[in-house]
Amino acid sequence: MAARPIGTITRGTTNPNRLRRMDRWIAVALGAELRRAADPVAVDLGYGAAPWTAVELLGRLRTVRPTAEVVGLEIDPARVTAAEPYRREGLTFAHGGFEVPLPGGRRPVLIRAANVLRQYEEGEVTAVWDRLRSRLAPGGLLVEGTCDEIGRRHVWVAIGPEGPRTVTFATRLGSLDRPSDLAERLPKALIHRNVPGEPVHAFLSEFDRAWATAAPFASLGARQRWIRSVRSLAEAGWPITDGPARWRQGEITVRWEALAPREA
Repeated sequence: MAARPIGTITRGTTNPNRLRRMDRWIAVALGAELRRAADPVAVDLGYGAAPWTAVELLGRLRTVRPTAEVVGLEIDPARVTAAEPYRREGLTFAHGGFEVPLPGGRRPVLIRAANVLRQYEEGEVTAVWDRLRSRLAPGGLLVEGTCDEIGRRHVWVAIGPEGPRTVTFATRLGSLDRPSDLAERLPKALIHRNVPGEPVHAFLSEFDRAWATAAPFASLGARQRWIRSVRSLAEAGWPITDGPARWRQGEITVRWEALAPREA
């Protein structure tokens, strides 16, 4: 008898193109590793009631590595059955959870877990991250985060085999009044830490101040205002790991250590 998958069934809400910002970032951030991987397999963990995100992930990864494969994993067996008509060369679906059961001992170069951990307690997150990153291939990446229903606002953490590396904030710039609007999409590890005294609160507060100071750039468009704001944060010493090419996409990536929760 097969072991019971590890985890809890999510609501399963999904929409086409919901994860496009995350996928595009992954294609760039993981591109070199994906191209040289001996086994370029990725896992879409908890894809939901419909398999759109797994289908789209395969297409986006194959712009980088034409032989990339995607395995969609769902803890709800009914969702696996419903996804079967979408199976194709390079795209399969399987029953499983945080144990990431891939046949033949395969280890994925990518595990993407979007909108999966919001229903868990904050204290459970580290153990889930540790379990998932232990399943990665050497050089692999776990990307865990949250977005709104149509993918306008998204925040995710990138986690390597050694632990968390960065936090990325990504948005359709026209949807923002101020950068701290993204706080509602912080992943579970950070969303309850957006309070005075915590690093993520300090970061978003300073981002709002930079945004206000950059108001004159609004006449050139929200993109230029965002770029000026991010540049101000970098000048203030925040460890931003990307550059203008990503800022133009409405993104900013910051080292995890700068935003990590304070110890109780």
